[in-house]
Amino acid sequence: MIADILAWFGNTENSGPLMLGILFPAFIFIVIYVFTGKKRKERLESYRDIPFADDDRLDPNKQQHNEQVNKDESTGR
Repeated sequence: MIADILAWFGNTENSGPLMLGILFPAFIFIVIYVFTGKKRKERLESYRDIPFADDDRLDPNKQQHNEQVNKDESTGR
């Protein structure tokens, strides 16, 4: 019985339309989910600049180090 089901699913004539029937609605759901809701849209829009953000701003340890270096430079140490 299980071997027959796997053999049926292994045939591309059967599995292709089945996967299309499963994946296409999933894709449509994801697109609707992403582009609806104002808060979600604003949050996702804010993520677009992450690759261009300064690394020091993203890493608090580096930021503290840079602040200390700038402070030391201004006092002449």
